[in-house]
This record gives sequence, structure tokens and C-alpha cells, in this order.
Amino acid sequence: MKIIAIIGARPQFIKHFPFEKACEDRLNLKTIHTGQHYDENMSAVFFKQLGMRKPDYMLNVGSDNHGVQTAKMMVQIEEILLEEKPNGVVVYGDTNSTLAGAIVASKLHIPVFHIEAGLRSFNKKMPEEVNRVLTDHVSSRLFTPSKIASANLEKEGLVEGVYEVGDIMKDLVIYVEENKLLKSFKAENYYYATLHRPYNTDDSSRLRYVLDSLNGLSKKVIFPIHPRTKNNMNAFDLNIEKFKNIEFISPQSYIDNLSYLIHSDGLITDSGGMQKEAYWLNKKCVTLRTETEWVETLIGGNNILLFEDLSCLEKELLKVNLSWDNNLYGDGNASNKIVNEILRD
Repeated sequence: MKIIAIIGARPQFIKHFPFEKACEDRLNLKTIHTGQHYDENMSAVFFKQLGMRKPDYMLNVGSDNHGVQTAKMMVQIEEILLEEKPNGVVVYGDTNSTLAGAIVASKLHIPVFHIEAGLRSFNKKMPEEVNRVLTDHVSSRLFTPSKIASANLEKEGLVEGVYEVGDIMKDLVIYVEENKLLKSFKAENYYYATLHRPYNTDDSSRLRYVLDSLNGLSKKVIFPIHPRTKNNMNAFDLNIEKFKNIEFISPQSYIDNLSYLIHSDGLITDSGGMQKEAYWLNKKCVTLRTETEWVETLIGGNNILLFEDLSCLEKELLKVNLSWDNNLYGDGNASNKIVNEILRD
């Protein structure tokens, strides 16, 4: 049974690794890398560090406006699918690569398998929200990480082909821990921060406010700077040297990123995936957004949403006596459950 998986952005490389391993000797898996993320530290390092197979197709689409980027992907993906004639196409999450693959496959009447289906932030200004909703509605099978995600689909009339399997990213966190791949760092107290979303980085006053808030914390902040954020800092004349409490480092590989997180005293982020990783590693998280699609992480205050007023950022980071649900988003076996379901055909 031939399956083509479409990847293109950092979160998808993370999700693809467990699926690739689960497919070994069971499915004929081929991979298309759209090139949506192409920076060495945002792409190639994941394949090297995790020992992932080289993609069968590399499109090198690169950066562009949403419409242009998605269209370029669709043209090339269609050519490949017409040649390969797969039994199904796997797409992950909510990027432009996800949407491009889902639209092309559905129009060619190839079953679409959406991994991480049913998530909703209910913020249509986020391109990711548009991508995930549209992808769900053209998918043949929808693999959800939680009951809430499955319920979201039911509210939209999607009840056939829905399977609650847990979160495939949890598979990889468990794999890394069990194989003792996390790195040790010298003992020091710091917070870890990641920012890349437009509403935190594309406006000069907002970005300055966020950086000033991080700079004012009592502990050092280690900040792997996303290319988008770095470019905007340069454009807005926000000199890195002015933020003495922030240690700016290059984007990190998956294992290095988890290692920094697990040794930190808490996470400040606007990422979706890192909210979950912080939860699974029992780290307090403050999410600089007005909403999250991972609403289960908010239960008990383990993750908190802050946006307009960041004056209480430190207070939230210092909260203790939190309780953690070890079964949040499944048992770490989502990838095998997904493969088993695909093979039922």
C-alpha cells in the first residue's frame, strides 16, 4: 500500500518521524518536502539528528505570500501524485503545506489522512486556523489528539472517519526520553522563550513590548530567535545588545530545543507544539496569545494565556503546586494506531 506524506515546516518534521518509524515494513511510504521551511536549523538538522530518511521529493518552494506559496506547492504536488498514484496522502497539522496537499489529493480523489485533526482556536485571523478547518473538511480520515478535538469535528458535521488516537508529538517526546537523547546543560536558572507569530512580531511596538517584558524578568531568558523575528528586529531597529537579560541564540534542533526546555524554569511561547511539550515535561508555560487550540493544557493553570498586559508574566511563571495528567493527549502510541487504521482498507 503506497502512502505519500507531505511535510514542509518544522512541526511537521517532528510529527513525521514517529509515523515514518511506524510505517517500516508495513507501508510503502514516500515523502514530499515542500521546502516551506528551508533554513538549516529549521529543516535539515531535524533529518540529521533524528536519522530520518531523505525525502523522495524536494520542492524548494521557499517563502512567499500565502496564496503564491500554496499555489506553487499545489502545482508540483499534483504532478507527483499523478505520477505516483498513491493509495492515500498523509498531511500533518495546519501549515500551507498541509492545505496544498489536502486540496490536490482530494481533487484527484485520493483519500486524505489528516493527522492532528479537529483542533480549533476559533480565531480565523490565524492562517493556521483556516488551513486546519479546510483540511478537515476534505479529509477521508481524521486522526484527532483528544475528545475535544473530536467534538469540534462533530459540531461541524464531521462524524465519519474520525479516530481519536492521541498526539503523535507525544510519541516522539517519549522516544527521546526513553533513548536518553536529551542533552545536559550547566546548572543555571533561566526561562526559555520562543516567538514567531505575526501578532507578536510584525508590529514594532508589540515586539518591543514583548522583548522589554522578557528583559525585565528576574531570571535570564534564553531565546532561540526565529528568522522572522530576527528580520523584524532588524527592520524595527531593535538592537539585540539593548536587551541585556535575553540571550539570543540560533533556532534549535528538536532535541536541543527539548533539552533547553527541560532544564528551564518555565516557558514563554506563542507556539502550539511547545505548549504540549512543556506540559509533558512538567514545565509551567505562559502562552502569549489570546487563545489556544490546545485548551486541555490550560486545566489547572499549567498553561496560561497572556497577551495585552504582560506585567504579571513573572507572577504566572513562579506559580507552583501544579498537577499534571500523564495521559494528556494519549499514551504515546498514536503513530502505530494511525498505521493500523490506514491498513484496515
